[in-house]
Amino acid sequence: MINITLPDGSVRQYENGTTAMEVALSISEGLARNVLAAEVNGEVWDASRAIESDSTVKLLTWNDPQGKSTFWHSSAHLLAEALEALYPGIKFGIGPAIETGFYYDVDFGDRDFSSEEFKQIEDKMLELAKRKEVFERKPVSKADALAYFAEKGDEYKLDLIKDLEDGKITFYTQGNFTDLCRGPHIPNTGFIKAIKLTNVAGAYWRGDESRKQLTRIYGVTFPKASELSDYLKFIEEAKKRDHRKLGKELELFAFSEKVGAGLPLWLPKGATLRQKLQDFLQRAQIKAGYEPVVTPHIGHKQLYVTSGHYEKYGADAFQPIHTPVEGEEFFLKPMNCPHHCEIYKTKPRSYKDLPVRFAEFGTVYRYEQSGELHGLTRVRGFTQDDAHLFCRPDQVKDEFKKVIDLVLYVFGALGFDDFTAQVSLRDPENRSKYIGTDENWALAEAAIIEAAAEKGLPTVVEYGEAAFYGPKLDFMVKDALGRKWQLGTIQVDYNLPERFELEYTGSDNQKHRPVMIHRAPFGSLERFVAVLIEHCAGQFPLWLAPEQFIVLPVSEKYEESAKTLLESLNNSDIRGLIDLRDEKVGRKIRDAEVKKIPYMLIIGEKETESGTVSVRKHGSVDLGSMSPQAFKELLIKEITV
Repeated sequence: MINITLPDGSVRQYENGTTAMEVALSISEGLARNVLAAEVNGEVWDASRAIESDSTVKLLTWNDPQGKSTFWHSSAHLLAEALEALYPGIKFGIGPAIETGFYYDVDFGDRDFSSEEFKQIEDKMLELAKRKEVFERKPVSKADALAYFAEKGDEYKLDLIKDLEDGKITFYTQGNFTDLCRGPHIPNTGFIKAIKLTNVAGAYWRGDESRKQLTRIYGVTFPKASELSDYLKFIEEAKKRDHRKLGKELELFAFSEKVGAGLPLWLPKGATLRQKLQDFLQRAQIKAGYEPVVTPHIGHKQLYVTSGHYEKYGADAFQPIHTPVEGEEFFLKPMNCPHHCEIYKTKPRSYKDLPVRFAEFGTVYRYEQSGELHGLTRVRGFTQDDAHLFCRPDQVKDEFKKVIDLVLYVFGALGFDDFTAQVSLRDPENRSKYIGTDENWALAEAAIIEAAAEKGLPTVVEYGEAAFYGPKLDFMVKDALGRKWQLGTIQVDYNLPERFELEYTGSDNQKHRPVMIHRAPFGSLERFVAVLIEHCAGQFPLWLAPEQFIVLPVSEKYEESAKTLLESLNNSDIRGLIDLRDEKVGRKIRDAEVKKIPYMLIIGEKETESGTVSVRKHGSVDLGSMSPQAFKELLIKEITV
């Protein structure tokens, strides 16, 4: 007999070799009908896999992230089975679950493929799903795995197998389809009730632009047809909110092939929005004791060799800038922190001087792959609201908590009230990706975990998500559509102060190393603006709107009155404009609605004679007539809130 510990702490005894599905059945048949997989001692397993020792078991359903991921990974296999049935001879790359479904990379050979073929593939997938084919797991030797895919002529699977360790290779089979896969999978294909293929794109094998480009087919599936219907409505709403679409309509930003992919151009209205965000954070930072600094857009290669960025990211950076001096190389700045370390070193520091807090809206450059660029969310040049705090070890936790307060202040002001704090730690299986001693990492991780707990933050732990120089607290924010975005981040770093030989004189008159805290509440202005646009559908809070009002004269006769009103409001630091086009006022109102301008002020004969304005709020809300002074007070009150 073996002991199975359930999430509620209860312990049940079962025969050795029992499965998670049998555990579920012993609790209730209703639960068993919904079990997709199981977490056994922290690892996700097939619900049909035998458990052969005392274990902690959590049964996973559609409501669990790991359950959804297993469901979608199994759906990728179902897609591949359908594709192989419809297009014999095709070859397969990888087919993982992703946050919003799954994809499979496919080599169709010389055949052209388009989304017009989605319908027949969806129909084939549904036909196969109804057969309730069981996903069968089979361990295989490396030699047998290579032989199997060599016979099929699938060079992509052979390439993957070469990197795998013999004795840890498994195949999964459902129906007539067998795939190289470590699993896990759902019990059978019958759980998949609704299918939608969503997109087709190109993807280089293993992300290498020198290798063949495969066809990446994206899809999403659900256990109920009604959930697919809800999802499609969600997609339509997401399209309306797409920051690339709204950015163009609202004239916020643009891209130019001549300037370069991934290098955004901020248009006047977008620049105003960006500046208002910077001003907002700058005021909060100065109040919190930060000092502004400015650093160059480039740095000597040795700066990044010292920091470790060259070793970790040099291959993914823009190519070095060679000067007329032989052997001299500069790099476009990938990070601001090495520059701030050098600022710290400009003069001796005492324990009484710490903490020192440097803040900069610093533009950095990283050469993202062209296929990964996406509007403002993934660019090659972006501005971080970066700050670095240098403090004594005994100050770390308090300083970290103050940064948490600043992040929460920023989120609250912008309506991001649904978030989780993610404690991002090292990958325990691959320490080579990181720099620094285990002792310093342990100190940094403890400071983050304790600070988050003392602030009462809801947290989750993710291994392998730390920066190469230290652990992080990442803020995962849900937007109005329920999507998760990583925005603000705070990091504790014992390693860069060591590499840059930073010092302060302690109360014992000896030299000591400061601890460094990296933080960016926005993360990057580009990404933050993209998320903000989609979160509020382009209807920014009044204090942030590039144009807070527009004056609409009914005809040319009332233009002077409109100009006088505009000047009066602009002089009160309220941003607006005037529409002097020779158009009917109804058309002007419709255009102002499309541009999402918060307030429309209409001036005609009645308003001119009475010294009032007719006020409309975005969304077709008629606020009636009021004096210019009353409108001014209305706006100032809303901006203050």
